[in-house]
Amino acid sequence: MAVNSTGLWRLLRLQHGASIINVSSRSSSWWSGVEMGPPDAILGVTEAFKKDTNPKKMNLGVGAYRDDNGKPYILPSVRKAEELIISQKLDHEYLPISGSAEFCKKAIGLALGEDNPVITDGLTATVQAISGTGALRVGSAFFSKFFPGPKAVWMPAPTWGNHVPIFKHVNMDVQQYRYYDPKTCGFNFSGALEDISKIPEGSLILLHACAHNPTGVDPKQEQWDELSKVIKNKKLFPFFDMAYQGFASGDIARDAYAVRKFLADGHKICLAQSFAKNMGLYGNYYVFSTIWLKDVKGMADRIISMRTKLKENLAKEGSVKNWSHITDQIGMFCFTGMTPDQVEKLTKEYSVYLTKDGRISVAGIASSNVEYLAYAMHQVTK
Repeated sequence: MAVNSTGLWRLLRLQHGASIINVSSRSSSWWSGVEMGPPDAILGVTEAFKKDTNPKKMNLGVGAYRDDNGKPYILPSVRKAEELIISQKLDHEYLPISGSAEFCKKAIGLALGEDNPVITDGLTATVQAISGTGALRVGSAFFSKFFPGPKAVWMPAPTWGNHVPIFKHVNMDVQQYRYYDPKTCGFNFSGALEDISKIPEGSLILLHACAHNPTGVDPKQEQWDELSKVIKNKKLFPFFDMAYQGFASGDIARDAYAVRKFLADGHKICLAQSFAKNMGLYGNYYVFSTIWLKDVKGMADRIISMRTKLKENLAKEGSVKNWSHITDQIGMFCFTGMTPDQVEKLTKEYSVYLTKDGRISVAGIASSNVEYLAYAMHQVTK
């Protein structure tokens, strides 16, 4: 059972009544070794945004989809699925420990293609977890205990903030290979190949399947092909994290290219798959609907449109900088290439909130404020 601290004390009160006073006064030393968790950088950005009174303020830090009015968006397919679930009057019995078999079948079919030989030949094992974090946690614990290779995982630099602590928590050593090139705001292909070619044979390597978080920088398909060859030659085990299938390009097959290519090349892989972003589901339930294919393409198209408009408006402002990386990158996030000093100026003078590394959530841009954002970015970067 997992409860938070408030819930724990309420539980103790129910069980022990007034004696809780003595328990709490004597137990502080029990928890003196508990370390304070690191501050949430995104939460800090959001709190500062809320306090700002500027009517033009923008929050480009939150990694959640927003519609063109800046509001949370519930997909029509999700609404329809909710209605279907309610109408069926389902019970609330326990699921098997591996989750819903029907859900697992649909999930792996979406990731690999239902006619993929590894599925039709019965060569997959799928379990249900609580979104991507839960899947990564289950996978990392499995590798920590059973992986016969080095107890180390190689991740791109940078990578999603939770990747490192999740694997460290299961006592795996975390190493990184070059991935993002700050000079071009793009993929450091040669650096990645060089570093990966030096990883000890039989090691575990983490790969973002599409819409790399936090940079929005993905390898091209021909680069994925080359990466697959190098990784296979080094006998590395690929662990894919796929959180944006369909949301990156609007095409579920294109976004799953790397995963499917590696399988076609004969790799054995592990895949952590989630639907928080591409279905707008940030709670602990999941649905599938054919209407979703239209919904997710609409979401992806809006993100792509905002990238194009931002780049165009920067040019209209007279910026002579090369902003091509804005449209070259993909997915919800964009590494703008702005420095911490420029970010600070952007926030203080123009009320545009983002993380210090210059990353913006493109979902936070709307048709009504993209011109203002371009103006502000030009002012701090010219």
